[in-house]
Amino acid sequence: MTQMPSDSGTVVILGTGGTIAGTAASAASHVGYQAGTLSASDLLAAVPALQGQALETETVARLDSCDMDHATWALLARRLAWQLARPQVAGVVVTHGTDTLEETAYFLHRTVPATKPVVLTAAMRPATALSADGPQNLFDAVTLARHEGVHGVLVAFGGRVIGAADLRKVHGYRVDAFDAGDAGTLAALEDGTLRRFRDWPTGSGDCAALLAQPPETWPRVEIVFSHAGSGGEMLAAAVRLGARGIVIAGTGNGSVHQNLLAAARRAAERGVVVWRASRCLLGGVVGGAAEALPSAGPLTPMQARVALMLQLAES
Repeated sequence: MTQMPSDSGTVVILGTGGTIAGTAASAASHVGYQAGTLSASDLLAAVPALQGQALETETVARLDSCDMDHATWALLARRLAWQLARPQVAGVVVTHGTDTLEETAYFLHRTVPATKPVVLTAAMRPATALSADGPQNLFDAVTLARHEGVHGVLVAFGGRVIGAADLRKVHGYRVDAFDAGDAGTLAALEDGTLRRFRDWPTGSGDCAALLAQPPETWPRVEIVFSHAGSGGEMLAAAVRLGARGIVIAGTGNGSVHQNLLAAARRAAERGVVVWRASRCLLGGVVGGAAEALPSAGPLTPMQARVALMLQLAES
């Protein structure tokens, strides 16, 4: 199904920093830059094709997304809810760093009732690069946010549209850094035209009540990797430091080293909830024996950490 964008309504761009807002001393540099130096209005000014459209900008944060925190998540979710409630707003675009994009996208999917489009976008190259990818990604995100009937938390990146619950970062340098795993791409943006393959996601905002709680009180959940030679000391340390939940990034189909598994069972006896995910980012955990730890299913370890935190906050 091919759709053209609508001209009605305002699209709001909320900036949070990241590489898309980064600058470097040399236009040839793709990695030696300072993230988050540009504002949301600076990003808009760099895209001539968006000039004259009904757009508003707001800079929520100027973070390198590797430093993303719960307080910024809470602020961003509140600003999104406020903007989406405005009748004149057709949709909201969030510019973000790629490092934690899948975590922020999943968090917003679970906490923001997105009856209008919430489109996250980012870049792998700074704004000063010779071939910066941010301007095209921002143009695509705004185009998607204007389409009638679009809803949910989505990511527009590299010409693809991916649902927040399916997103995973699979490369640390290439401009095609994201994948949708087994779920597949929702749509493609081709020369300003949207070609949709699947239905838009539903069920967003099921944990919106979390935003009433101060971020510093949100349950602590840590990720521990299973690997050759694993012991249980790191998991035990997380429990001692107050973790209420642990996600084990298991090998293959969520397999857990026997030493780590023993530590996980001791933690569970103390009331700590332990899930297992797969460290293979293009898959998840399929099935599982009755004696195994609870499965995070198709979620990446990073998404599973958010899901477990939300579950614990409601318990």
